[in-house]
Order: sequence, then C-alpha cells, then structure tokens
Amino acid sequence: MKKTFLLLTMAATLAFTASAQNAPVKFGIKAGVAFPNMVVSAMGASVSLDSKTSYFVGGTIDIPVSPMFSVQPGLTLSNKGTKVTGAIDIENGNEMVTGTLNFTYIEIPVNAVVRFNAGNAGKVFLGFGPYYAIAVDANAKANGVKENIELGTDFKRGDFGLNFMAGFELKNGLNFNAGYGLGLSNVLSGDASDIVKFKNRVFTIGAGFTF
Repeated sequence: MKKTFLLLTMAATLAFTASAQNAPVKFGIKAGVAFPNMVVSAMGASVSLDSKTSYFVGGTIDIPVSPMFSVQPGLTLSNKGTKVTGAIDIENGNEMVTGTLNFTYIEIPVNAVVRFNAGNAGKVFLGFGPYYAIAVDANAKANGVKENIELGTDFKRGDFGLNFMAGFELKNGLNFNAGYGLGLSNVLSGDASDIVKFKNRVFTIGAGFTF
C-alpha cells in the first residue's frame, strides 16, 4: 500500500506538469465533524465499537487532468478513535463505565476526483483514493481520568487505508462534502497484535472552499 501511495503521488505530479498550461491548480481548505470508531477482530470474529464525535481540518491541492477529472492530494489533521463501554469490578460489584480512545493523526490522502455538471448551481463530485496517516498524540479517557497512550508500544504510529467522498461544489468555490475512511492496517502494537486487530473507521461531514 505504501508503494501504491508513492506511485499515485508521482502520478499527481506528472499530471500537474502535463496539464498546468491548460488549467490552473486550485488550493482548498476543509473542516467538519467526524464520527470515528474502531473495528476489533480476533480469532475469526469481529465487533464494531461505538463511534464518538470528533473533528477534522485540512487543506487540498486540486490538480486538473481533464475538465471532469482531477488528482487531489491533501493534508488533514484528524482526531480518530472510538467509544468503549464495559463492566469493571468496583468493590466486588460490576459497574458499567464508558470511555474513549483518542488518536490525533496527520493524514495525507491522494484522491482521484470526478465532477459532473449539475446545472447553473455547480457540480456534483465523487472521489476515491488511498491515505497514509501518522499519529502524533494518543490518550484514553474514562470517568474524567485521562491516561496517555504510548505510541509505538501500545499502538502503532502509522495507519493507511482508503478514502471515499462525495459532495456538491458551488460555482463560488464553496462545497459541502461527506466522506468515509476505511482503515486497512492493524494499529494495535505489541505481542497482542498477532491475535487482535484494531482498525480505524471514520464517517465525516464537512464544508470547504476552493480558491
């Protein structure tokens, strides 16, 4: 997957070189609400943990290849993780406790984007591509108590997967979008990662502006 990401990045650069004389490169910003969760699997069984409410913010470079098609690399700061509910022993009695796992990632997506005219209002767009992300901070919270997660020991810093997105772009550059991130790598570290797998999932809703 890392090789695929590098090849797509090179392709985006070549596309820019070939098309720069015909269409301008556009820069954009985006931000919105994220609803991440994690899927845990072991011994052939898997369970999807609860989602939490989070955020994302970032920028994009839109490199035209044709009137309908462009390559869009970007840089995104995204908070992922999941909500966890479980029973713990408190003075010989079980009590349900809800906590969260929180990971802040710097994410580099490279998406292929197709746009379709939707009358005078603007264009509908669809996108798809890989991403690679590096965790810069991680912690667990429960009952008002925060505990840092040691990246590289408890969980891996790196993550990669696929992006899917769709939205509507107005002629003035404002756009509204929804997306889904499908994590493909096991982000759990240590000996347990040979048996148990944690993978990121995230649904996003946001807005952006292209200059």
